[in-house]
Amino acid sequence: MQFSTFGEKFNRYSGITQLMDDLNDGLRTPGAIMLGGGNPAAIPEMLDYFKLTSEEMLADGSLIAAMTNYDGPQGKDVLVKALAKLLRDTYGWDISEKNISLTNGSQSGFFYLFNLLAGRQPDGSFKKILLPLAPEYIGYGDAGIDEDIFVSYHPEIELLDNGLFKYHVDFEQLKVDESVAAICASRPTNPTGNVLTEEEVHKLDKLARDNNIPLIIDNAYGVPFPNIIFEDVEPFWNDNTILCMSLSKLGLPGVRCGIVIASEAITQALTNMNGIISLAPGSVGPALAHRIIEKGDLLRLSQEVIKPFYRQKSQRAVELLQQAIDDPRFRIHKPEGAIFLWLWFDELPITTMELYRRLKARGVLIVPGEYFFIGQKEDWAHAHQCLRMNYVQSDDAMQQGIAIIAEEVQKAYLEG
Repeated sequence: MQFSTFGEKFNRYSGITQLMDDLNDGLRTPGAIMLGGGNPAAIPEMLDYFKLTSEEMLADGSLIAAMTNYDGPQGKDVLVKALAKLLRDTYGWDISEKNISLTNGSQSGFFYLFNLLAGRQPDGSFKKILLPLAPEYIGYGDAGIDEDIFVSYHPEIELLDNGLFKYHVDFEQLKVDESVAAICASRPTNPTGNVLTEEEVHKLDKLARDNNIPLIIDNAYGVPFPNIIFEDVEPFWNDNTILCMSLSKLGLPGVRCGIVIASEAITQALTNMNGIISLAPGSVGPALAHRIIEKGDLLRLSQEVIKPFYRQKSQRAVELLQQAIDDPRFRIHKPEGAIFLWLWFDELPITTMELYRRLKARGVLIVPGEYFFIGQKEDWAHAHQCLRMNYVQSDDAMQQGIAIIAEEVQKAYLEG
């Protein structure tokens, strides 16, 4: 069978496909230690809340209504209006329902946005998405219909006390010219847990405005919801910002609901794309989210339940790692948010792709760092020394997995 150019590109086995396959296989494999994929934690209080709210909606007919009717291509009206009002009233944003569109998960939203802005242009020129620093989210890497739509830069690395480090945007080397269609950064960053500082965000906003391009912020873990962010930061949005959010890390990945907050022009474009590609976004997640907002619980649950749970889990994971691995070449990116730790094994004599294979053979699933250095022109040793570890598993599972990671890393260093 002959596939089209599009078909050939999207028929490849990509990093994000491997990650999701591992997640699915691990869930079906007894004894697998799932330290790789991005499944959120099953927080008991959140599960109870979702069960109670779903029962209420089943009883009053709103859940069945969501399952048996299409929404419009912009997404469920009542959610879009309620969310706009919540953000306007809470943060003073100049926002209405014309600034919000829904997608079938934020991964779909980024596919739409990247291809709306980057790639081959009507005048024959070619534009790219600028990632101010890499490592960045693995799911971006293969999202362009055209090849090579990303350009990124190495971060500055700040060594911190207690075996930690932190990435910063290197504004000295950052270059924005007519070949850049948009700037995009996740905050907090998947995979590293890095949170761009307020100063960095405002500098990126100014760069975007000065060059008449949008700033895309991937806010899947950020403020104001689900608020898996451990730094004191303010929610950021303006009329030149495209803020991408999701219900997944509230604990609802299965409903596949992405939220894009942007200018009216971007909202209309995404609405048109939804209509062509999927008729309309799914309705069940938005109906549930609307009920959560209606009850006044969205921001409360994010602040009082979700954030403290993940903060405690991340601190415990760091403690377990540092107990198990005492090699001075081992460092952890300062955990500032998201649901992962980013581990750096300096001078590691094997790649983390090889480390991934060795760990998988022992039933431990992690994600090798190589996949996250998207848009890099040159190979960088650091990219082969890092891996992403999900810290949402039980203490016992984390301890077992970390012990195996420690053994395999020590073996690799000894081999070297």
